[in-house]
Amino acid sequence: MSHFTRVRTTLRDADLLAKALAAVGFTAVETHDDPQTLYGYQGDARPERAEVIVRRRHIGRASNDIGFRRQSNGSFEAIISDYDRHRYDHAWLAKVGRAYGHAAALRYAEDNGYEIDSDVVGEDGERRLVLRRYT
Repeated sequence: MSHFTRVRTTLRDADLLAKALAAVGFTAVETHDDPQTLYGYQGDARPERAEVIVRRRHIGRASNDIGFRRQSNGSFEAIISDYDRHRYDHAWLAKVGRAYGHAAALRYAEDNGYEIDSDVVGEDGERRLVLRRYT
């Protein structure tokens, strides 16, 4: 049985988190109002629960669910098994954070009447998003 590690994040919006997870390759992401049970690699129910979940069948055959549980301050805590931490580590969480920021910027642009002038990822991985709004 794998132990689950908990990692605090500053991510606060479940829908943006789901979009960020999709941007890093997980197109099947569950979001729930109430925490749901996470499952281990053998399909066993674990005591850990989360509101945003990538189920193990979308991660790999020997993997466990990856969850994000809302904390009392409104941010999400990542719940990742020790087995899966070799692949879904701090660098991966940073990538999710960058995708979350991009999704948040796109939402802001849409909500405030901006158009996307350009959205380019450079060779160094840096993303440049240019918005414009005509008044």
